[in-house]
Amino acid sequence: MAPITVRFDHLLRISDQHGTFEHALGAEPRREHGYCTDDMARVLVVTSRQPEPDATVRALERVAVRFLDEAQAYSGGCRNRMDVNGRWTDSYALEDCWGRCLWGLGTAAAHSDTGLIRRLSVVQFERAAHARSRWPRAMAFAAVGAAELLSVDPANKAARSLLKDYVTVLPEPTGDDDWPWPEKRLTYANAILAEAMIAAGGALDDAALCQRGLDLLGWLIERDTGDGHLSPTPAGGWSAGEPRPAFDQQPIEVSSLADACARAATMDAAAIWPDTVRAAVAWFQGDNDAGMLMWDPDSGAGFDGLQRDGVNMNRGAESTLAMLSTFQQAQRFAGVPQ
Repeated sequence: MAPITVRFDHLLRISDQHGTFEHALGAEPRREHGYCTDDMARVLVVTSRQPEPDATVRALERVAVRFLDEAQAYSGGCRNRMDVNGRWTDSYALEDCWGRCLWGLGTAAAHSDTGLIRRLSVVQFERAAHARSRWPRAMAFAAVGAAELLSVDPANKAARSLLKDYVTVLPEPTGDDDWPWPEKRLTYANAILAEAMIAAGGALDDAALCQRGLDLLGWLIERDTGDGHLSPTPAGGWSAGEPRPAFDQQPIEVSSLADACARAATMDAAAIWPDTVRAAVAWFQGDNDAGMLMWDPDSGAGFDGLQRDGVNMNRGAESTLAMLSTFQQAQRFAGVPQ
């Protein structure tokens, strides 16, 4: 396996003064497709938690904070899409981009080594946190961001209020040991649902909620493992009785598992959590259902998808950020090659 190196070369190459381009054709950014808040929230997450970032990474962190600021409405909603000329092309909403915005801002408030970024992130978080979403993943991302902010500012009223409201809208446990998952089908970024329960349980001193998240995450890992390696839920989703492995597999599923397991490891000493982070790295390194490398060690680019017959070699923002995030989490655990 190639050694782990968190390289921002490709991410910087597909970024400019407005943001990071959403899509790429091969290694070239597809400028005509513009930028999105979903990706810029991810950019803020990986740039703010990078140890000792250089000047170029710090500059991209500032671009991300500015992008998220401009995406927000004063009432809390969030726009998602900006064109190549810096014009917003959609309306304010409370969908996943809103939740990811709060996730990015809470993470930066907790982890950025730049005081101005931390202060701006808190201000923007508190503005967006006035709103609530009816979408489970949006609320889950927002809850993780709130828990991050509370880790450094336990008295923050906006973050604590959001977390308490998040808990009230959680579905009741299914009572089905075979399918405890809160949805009838696994879809996308599944692990965020479990991670949010773990994060909220820790922040609110709710041991039962934390344990529910840990149990769900453990169940998800079992579903997303086959033949000794990660075999994540495909882009089309998965439900009991459907064949595995299944394709197209997306890097976001792997990074979501790594993030959730890294958080779980702070709450529980079981070996499954660091082991799964290591398995997530191995998935990018070729220990996957197709035996194919899912990143470019020379540039730090992530490939867009694992298919039955090979790899989607496009290197868009989401896949690259998923790889960078996974490698960052891996560096927290001993035994991962670096």
